[in-house]
Amino acid sequence: MGGGAMPTMLILGVVGIAVIGVVIFLVLRMRKPDEISERLNTFTERELTLEELELQQPIMDRIFIPAAKAMLATLGKYGAKQSAERLRTNLQQAGNPGGITPTMFVGLRVGLALVLGLLITVITLRSMELSQALLYSMIGFVLGYMLPVTWLGQQIKKRKKSITKALPDALDLLCISVEAGLAFDLALQRVTQKWDDELSREFKKVLSDIRLGRTRREALKDLGVRTGVDDVQTFTAAVIQADQLGVSMSKILRLQSDQMRQRRRQRAEEAAQQAPIKMLFPMVFLIFPALFVVILGPAVPRIMESFGS
Repeated sequence: MGGGAMPTMLILGVVGIAVIGVVIFLVLRMRKPDEISERLNTFTERELTLEELELQQPIMDRIFIPAAKAMLATLGKYGAKQSAERLRTNLQQAGNPGGITPTMFVGLRVGLALVLGLLITVITLRSMELSQALLYSMIGFVLGYMLPVTWLGQQIKKRKKSITKALPDALDLLCISVEAGLAFDLALQRVTQKWDDELSREFKKVLSDIRLGRTRREALKDLGVRTGVDDVQTFTAAVIQADQLGVSMSKILRLQSDQMRQRRRQRAEEAAQQAPIKMLFPMVFLIFPALFVVILGPAVPRIMESFGS
């Protein structure tokens, strides 16, 4: 009887293991995504409407940023009427931060002046007389009105420095690409694929303008105006002249590349010569006083005792 029970238990064990394996296989099969269904869904799913696509964006992009831009545009109508073209050029040279328009920038100046002036007025009226409070409030209004201009100037300076630094390397790649047989537009596209900086984005804008039907001359002229960098304007003028006169583009690019590298070396030497003069002020006002305190500090009590005696 014991001998007949062993085969029976063995068969039951094998059947149990088989059942467990089938269950696990079915569970994993149910969890595995149906590739055919997913492929069909890519063709059968309905397209989202414009409203649904807009609702998928973050609330900051849907509500707060458009409301802030509308408020700045409204305040800009009451600001000082400046040269819109000059302000637009300055914003382009700064890289159009935040997609701000000239009217919105004027509104930013007005809004910041009101906020800062009223804030200082509320703070100073509690602890000062009316005349002093009004004086500080006027300083707050002027400071708030001028801060955006200072910020914009810093952005322009920073962007020009970045473009000037990247231009020699970009011209080297342009020259090598043109000498290898590529057309000038394809060489520009090669530069945009190689780097992702301010200069490459401007080259992308040039290629986009050419694709939209503008001539290469107009697109390059706009490039010089948008950047405001003298080296870029020299480069665009040379390319335009070579295109008009039929001069070899590779020779012009090689000449421009050598000149840009020479100018960068000259700027580095000029900065090195200015370093001692710039180091003079921190040495006089920061380092020398600390040295005097360390060297003459122990002698000060003795000198005071001698004069006291």
